[in-house]
Amino acid sequence: MAKKFKPMYKKIESYILDQIISENWKPLSRIPSENELAEQFNVSRITVKNALTELVDRGIVSRQQGKGTFVSEIRQGDLLVEAADVSVSPPKKTIGFLLPRLDNSFTANILSGIEDSLSESGYRLLFSKTNDSQAEEILKIRKMQQYGVQGLIIYPVEGEKYNNEILSLTLIKFPLVLLDRLLKGIDTNSVSSNNFQGAINAVDHLHELGHRHIGFISTNAEGTSSIEDRLAGYEQALEDRHILIDRSLQMTRLSINSSDEEVSKLIEQFLLANPHMSALLSSNFSPHVIQTARRLGIKVPEDLSVVFFDDVVHPDFAIVPPTAVIQQERELGREAGKLIVEQIETGSGDYRQVKLPTSMIVRQSTGRLIRASSA
Repeated sequence: MAKKFKPMYKKIESYILDQIISENWKPLSRIPSENELAEQFNVSRITVKNALTELVDRGIVSRQQGKGTFVSEIRQGDLLVEAADVSVSPPKKTIGFLLPRLDNSFTANILSGIEDSLSESGYRLLFSKTNDSQAEEILKIRKMQQYGVQGLIIYPVEGEKYNNEILSLTLIKFPLVLLDRLLKGIDTNSVSSNNFQGAINAVDHLHELGHRHIGFISTNAEGTSSIEDRLAGYEQALEDRHILIDRSLQMTRLSINSSDEEVSKLIEQFLLANPHMSALLSSNFSPHVIQTARRLGIKVPEDLSVVFFDDVVHPDFAIVPPTAVIQQERELGREAGKLIVEQIETGSGDYRQVKLPTSMIVRQSTGRLIRASSA
């Protein structure tokens, strides 16, 4: 079979990618100039410029006027995977990690924990964002497999029940660890927080402060085991405290794809519809709850106590420092790294579901009930 022709600019692009993937060129380091690359490959500058333009468009490198071209800080993101030359033999001992987004400290700390754990075991990490899209998640799983990773850690897209690609991985016993999720009916390794007990602890805290009308808000709980567990823990705690479960105090229809205005509008409607609600567990969009309540003249915690799931960045500088259920973010990543390496190196067919305990930090967003609450 005739060898497929590959343009020179694509060969230069692949060379640059290989240098970044192999970490010969570190994040934020300057790469050779257009003239240097043109001389190295014996091509014109325009050929080199075409290769660099492709990589700039993918966010893998960036140009700084008058200074040169530099490796981007996040060098192994989703666009790098798309650009990788899958015909090249992959680096040995490489693990792929798919996550919905990388825009907050929670996912950043998980990523850091995974990288630390894999590095200690001599493995490399290749990660890719799925942008909260199951279609992209499916595509990226296939690309990771094409690239030749030895195993996958997947933080599934919120709300999904069964991703056929994940199901296929389990059927062929491909080394796999699910993070922050448990897909019911699928036998695979998983690492998550004990969200059920975390919610119970949050309700117990509010109950001890005198609250009885306690609400719950989140994105759609169905299909997302972490939110399902929080909702189940919330309801279990109410039952244990002999408090009637009032479904009108639950709003689980927020969307991660909604605008700030849309989220705030839904929260406003929910707060106005439940004036007797004196406390709230917020599984998502916690800052929006505080901002919306203040805009409506509802004081936190005097009129409404709020417990957040997951902390905010620089809590002491928040409008109202939040009481929060805290996950062991880095440890979640480290455990996922350990579990995938164990699965690869032992070939064990046994599946483990690791659940790490949460903790709660009490700050100024919760307080003792000081107003009469109508039944």
